Amino acid sequence: MKKFVVILAAGKGTRMKSKLYKVLHKVCGKTMVEHVVDAAQGVKPDKIITVVGSGAGKVEKVLSGKSEFAFQEKQLGTGDAVLTTKDILGDKDGATLVITGDTPLFTTETFQNLFAYHAKKGNAATVLTAEAPDPHGYGRIIRDEQGNVLRIVEQKDGKPEELEIKEINTGVFCFDNKKLFEALKHVDNDNAQGEYYLTDVLEILRNKGERVGAYKMPDFSESLGVNDRIALAQATKIMQKRINRNHMCDGVSFVDPTTAYIDSDVKIGNDTVIEGNVVIEGNTEIGSDCHITSGSRIVDSKIGNNVTITSSTLQEAEMDDDTDIGPNSHLRPNAVIRKGAHVGNFVEIKNSEIGENTKVGHLTYVGDATLGKDINVGCGTIFSNYDGVKKFHTNVGDHSFIGAGSTLIAPIEVADHSFIAADSTITKNVGKYDMAIARGRQTNKPDYWHKLPLSHDKDWQ
Repeated sequence: MKKFVVILAAGKGTRMKSKLYKVLHKVCGKTMVEHVVDAAQGVKPDKIITVVGSGAGKVEKVLSGKSEFAFQEKQLGTGDAVLTTKDILGDKDGATLVITGDTPLFTTETFQNLFAYHAKKGNAATVLTAEAPDPHGYGRIIRDEQGNVLRIVEQKDGKPEELEIKEINTGVFCFDNKKLFEALKHVDNDNAQGEYYLTDVLEILRNKGERVGAYKMPDFSESLGVNDRIALAQATKIMQKRINRNHMCDGVSFVDPTTAYIDSDVKIGNDTVIEGNVVIEGNTEIGSDCHITSGSRIVDSKIGNNVTITSSTLQEAEMDDDTDIGPNSHLRPNAVIRKGAHVGNFVEIKNSEIGENTKVGHLTYVGDATLGKDINVGCGTIFSNYDGVKKFHTNVGDHSFIGAGSTLIAPIEVADHSFIAADSTITKNVGKYDMAIARGRQTNKPDYWHKLPLSHDKDWQ
């Protein structure tokens, strides 16, 4: 049996009160519609078609290569939205899964179970349902005395006794594809919203003697639809809990999983410890036996094994095995810390490589530089890389020593085994085995204290 997936993503999402198209709001680092597509791809469908409307170009850009597209010019309801895919799917044999693009919590497993149930029962249509603690706002599943599905009643159209029902429509359906498009011809908009409801297809099929069923999933939380910022926060919290649980099952320790925010594509090795109030985003990879302490933020970075990150920020950076950083340091894009290197507190590194076993202890800025191995960079050192127009590069050779408070003004070359005296401003190349001193000689002024106004103040005497 061929499988098709239709994702409804044409709604404007006015309740989000946002300039951003609703399905492009992110949950744990990925847009809602990407979550839906990724879950759908797990069932290995023959085609995925996303129905777009307002903001179509932006959605198509996000889903490029993952989906075909159909355009809904006017927002006339879910039935009309599915009908826009007729030219692509209308004449095909198989089963079609219909999902909304603002439901990012559905899993591949749930979709697989729905397809399997639909095929096993030989249904013309199968609706995915769940038991809702508070069903307000959801369409209710109306069954007969034998438990067969008769129809779905929307909130605005329901009678009081129907609105007491807690089994709800999750907005996900599985249809016999040809029967779906045949039934859509007979859907009208005689309802409170004046829209063409996809849910009316169930009653049309039933009246034709077709088999209509429902698969009730066990986890209601998967069905959460995001229509406003409140629901977006709820979805993020549920997804965050799911992600952290998966990492813990894979051997990662969380000191407080409720306050550790990990994006969906992050990879973490076993025996790594994540403390509370940590944020790890994007395509970050973290190895085994690492320790990430409270207050750290890591974005699109690659971390090796046995790395300690103490209350620091990393953005598009790389730390090799057996390195450490922090507290309160910042690796900016293209910062690379090689094996065994140490980056201490209040250090900023950008577009630079710190060689093996090199130490950059504290209160230092390294910009546009390549540092070799076994170098000591003293406190308060500045790699001055910008002349107001262009950036320039500095190279420092292996086994060099840079004294505290030094400023290296690029472009310069500092050779292996060289020394820079503390508080020097270096503007010229430094040769191998040389010591560079660039500062004024010390001058002491005898008895200068008595020339100061404070010398006459008893509190200072």
